[in-house]
Amino acid sequence: MPEASPAHDPTDDATTLDMGDDAELDLPYWLTSTQEAANTTFLQMLRRLPGLLRSAWLLAWRSSPGTTAAVLTLQLAAGAASALGLISVVGVFDGLLRAGPTPERVRAAVPSLIVLIVALAVRGLLASAAAAAHGRLSPTVYEAAENRLLDLTTRVDLATFDDPDWRDAMERARDRGIYAAQQVVDFGIQLLTNVIGLAAVAGVLAVLHPILLPLLVGAVLPTGWAAVRAARGQYRSRLGLIAVWRRHRMLADLLGAREPAGELRAFTVRRFLLTEAARLLRITTEEEIRVVTRSVRTNLYGQALSGLLTGLAYVVLCWLLWTGRMDLAAGGAAAYAINIGIGKLRELAFTANRVYEHGLYFADFQGFCELSEARSEPSPDSRAPASFDEIRLDGVTFRYPDAERAAVDGISLTLRRGEIVALVGENGSGKSTLAAVLAGLYRPQEGTITWDDVDVTRFHPESVRERVAVVMQEPTRWPLSARANIAIGRHDRPASLEQVRESARAGDAHGFVMELPRQYETLLSRHFTDGADLSGGQWQRLAVSRAFHRDAPLLICDEPTANLDARAEHEVYRRLRDLASGRTVVLITHRMASVREADRIYVLDHGTIVEEGDHEELMAAAGLYSQLFTLQASAYQSA
Repeated sequence: MPEASPAHDPTDDATTLDMGDDAELDLPYWLTSTQEAANTTFLQMLRRLPGLLRSAWLLAWRSSPGTTAAVLTLQLAAGAASALGLISVVGVFDGLLRAGPTPERVRAAVPSLIVLIVALAVRGLLASAAAAAHGRLSPTVYEAAENRLLDLTTRVDLATFDDPDWRDAMERARDRGIYAAQQVVDFGIQLLTNVIGLAAVAGVLAVLHPILLPLLVGAVLPTGWAAVRAARGQYRSRLGLIAVWRRHRMLADLLGAREPAGELRAFTVRRFLLTEAARLLRITTEEEIRVVTRSVRTNLYGQALSGLLTGLAYVVLCWLLWTGRMDLAAGGAAAYAINIGIGKLRELAFTANRVYEHGLYFADFQGFCELSEARSEPSPDSRAPASFDEIRLDGVTFRYPDAERAAVDGISLTLRRGEIVALVGENGSGKSTLAAVLAGLYRPQEGTITWDDVDVTRFHPESVRERVAVVMQEPTRWPLSARANIAIGRHDRPASLEQVRESARAGDAHGFVMELPRQYETLLSRHFTDGADLSGGQWQRLAVSRAFHRDAPLLICDEPTANLDARAEHEVYRRLRDLASGRTVVLITHRMASVREADRIYVLDHGTIVEEGDHEELMAAAGLYSQLFTLQASAYQSA
């Protein structure tokens, strides 16, 4: 864990959290740059504000240009009305305090009073209109930020999900970044409002007497300093608690989820997990109490000093009146302007601090977007052909991020249309990774993949994946209807209910779907009213149905029968053989009997192909395949 910089108080750092011996809960080294950003000074904050506001307003402009322009225009107009109202106050005081009978003084003040009333009314109307426009803009910004994050998350290379740095950046962006983007815009609008109002006050004070303006600013600077210091402490605290929150959230999800509920009770681990969750929660509670205590003390110092400087401003005003350097009417207007100005400056300090505070999290959002854009898959204009005669891999190597050893190492093989090709090997041999490379999910660092002698890197990656149907060992349980779970395989081509039923029959799923409460319209999730759940084998058959429905020239089956009984397994393989007609099937399985009829079998070991051939050839070779097949077959032989 990095040591505290001597430039600031080490007790301010979130890295001093008392987490016992849990080194995995310490601040990760790759977050030190973010921590340094949280240690910025008050002057640095002021320098960063323009950039933050520019980024926020650009986001708002992209979200809704018309509404953003309306907010800006209405706020500027409201500020002009405020300035006019303040200037008219001088005329009111001048009329009321001049020599002569009271009725004449009132009559002299009436014109300026009318201007003041009209200005206040217009300002109120403009402010209401600006608030209405702001009310439309704020949720639009949130929507745009979330859509952008989801779009970038789904555009990155699949291998990026195996990068812990990127995943933590995503966690920070999702946890606070999206909300912060909205808040920076919201408080940026308030900041603009206060700046415009303060400009009006400053103009009046500068006209009345130049010395009043710096005194006004000095009266509020301590409050702003305290607010920024408190924000830094809160951000550093949240930064240091990221690992604690993530781990507590994982435990809380496990304690409240349906899937682990049975094992949690069967192994009587409830008390153990509750104790661990409570321990992590205690860490966050104690840290939050410490931060609140420090913030209250800091704000107390700032407000006390601000109160003294405010008193000094009024003392100077009285001195100007006492010495005749300012007449009584101007003094009354100045006192009114100072009172408003102090309020505006305090609001300005508060909103500037809030912009800065949320700006720290908004920077996480921006950083994630920049990182994800850099990791986005290339998107050539060319599209993969609708079918192929041959797919060839030549010296393909793929390595996961930060992995020392390649998962797929220098593999060369050929897939031909209509063939059934099996990939076998022990756990960790690289079968599933190779299948993912074939499916276009991973881009190899070395070697080439060609479709009919054309390098796939020339095709748009999504167009390649559209030509592939994949049956995973653990298919995703989409919280959609049974119909949508099957039709999602061809979401770009609307399918009729009868077409979906045909795919379900092909995958042996039609029977149990018809037994669901609403048949194909049944929502497959117990988390919602009228939802239903399926067994593992039923989900597997639904996934096979989805693959049938996709109707792609390349079908990849990664342990497609892992959750099925013997009869269902036999039926699925029979149906897969039917589907293979005119298509290429890549089969990954540990059940050696399932690959006997494959046209070719590739045996993998530590990411490389060590044997290839059909069943008879490999058995005759007496190599790894023969050992695995004989070992598994012996389990079915009687003693």
